[in-house]
Amino acid sequence: MELSTRYLGLTLPHPFVSGASPLAADLDGVRELEDAGAAAIVLPSLFEEDIVRYGETTDQYLEHLVRTKRTVSCPVIASLNGTRAESWLRYAYMMAQGGADALELNFYHVATDPAEDSLAVERRVVDIVAVVKETVAIPLAVKLSPFYSSLPHLAAQLDRLGADGLVLFNRFYQPDIDPDAAAPALRLTLSDPSELLLRLRWIAILAGRVEASLAITGGVHSGIDVVKAVMAGADAVQVVSALLRHGPRRLAQMRREFEQWGEAHGYDALADMRGRVSLARGSDPAVFERGNYVRLLQEQKSGVPLGQ
Repeated sequence: MELSTRYLGLTLPHPFVSGASPLAADLDGVRELEDAGAAAIVLPSLFEEDIVRYGETTDQYLEHLVRTKRTVSCPVIASLNGTRAESWLRYAYMMAQGGADALELNFYHVATDPAEDSLAVERRVVDIVAVVKETVAIPLAVKLSPFYSSLPHLAAQLDRLGADGLVLFNRFYQPDIDPDAAAPALRLTLSDPSELLLRLRWIAILAGRVEASLAITGGVHSGIDVVKAVMAGADAVQVVSALLRHGPRRLAQMRREFEQWGEAHGYDALADMRGRVSLARGSDPAVFERGNYVRLLQEQKSGVPLGQ
C-alpha cells in the first residue's frame, strides 16, 4: 500500500509524525524516533514563560534545533508557544533561521476576561499568524484548541492568510482542586482513544473546505485510529501519548497495523482512503450537525440499541 502524503508542503513517506513531546528533547530521543520510522519530528514547544520566568534561552532551543537537523534526515518541525505578538515574531524568525523545515504555532489561550468577546479572541490568533506568515519563509502550521465559537470560520481566515496546515487540537490540561490545600492541583494525564472523537468530527468538517493541510493530535493510539483520521480527511497524525506510554517503537507497530488494515480492505494508496467520511464527501451531512445528536438521543429514549 502506498502511504505517502503531503503535509505542510512536505512530501512524507507516511502520515505518522512524532508530535511535540519530551521524547524529542535530546539527541538520543530524536534518533530513537527516526529509527522507529517517524515521518517527521515536532520538537518540544518553546514557551515564552520558560524564557521570562525560568531563564531558558533561545540559544539553547536553537542549538538543539541545529543539532537535531544534523542528526536526523526526516523533516524537523519547530514548535512555539508565545504570549505577546512581538515574541511570537522574534522567536519564529529565529527558528526559521535555525534551519527548521517548518514551524508549528501552538496557540493555547483560555478566555477568562468577561470584557473580551469572541471576535477579539479570534483576532489575536489571526493577527499573529498574519505577521509570522509575512516574516518567515518556511511552512507554517497552526495548532488550535477546540474552544472557538466558530472553528470553521477561524480556519477559513487562517487558510486565506496562507497557513500551510492546521493541527487539531492541543490538549486542555484542566487543573483539579486539592480540597485540603484549598488550591488548584496540577496533574498531567496522557490522552486516551476517547479523545480522538472530537478531532475526527472537526477534521471531517474541514476536509476539502480549506487548502491547508490537516493533522490530528490527541487520542491517536493505534493503527485503526489512524485509519479513522485519514478517512475523516487528515493528511497526517501526530502521536505523543502512545509513544510516552509504550516507547517510540509503538510508532512502527501502528504503521504496520494501518498498512495491514488498508491492504485487507482493498486500498492501494492512502490517497484513496483520505476524506472518505468527511462532510464534503459524506452521504449524510446531518451526521456532522444535529442529526447524529438527535438520532442518538431518540434511540436511547426508545430503548433501541445504539447503532442498530
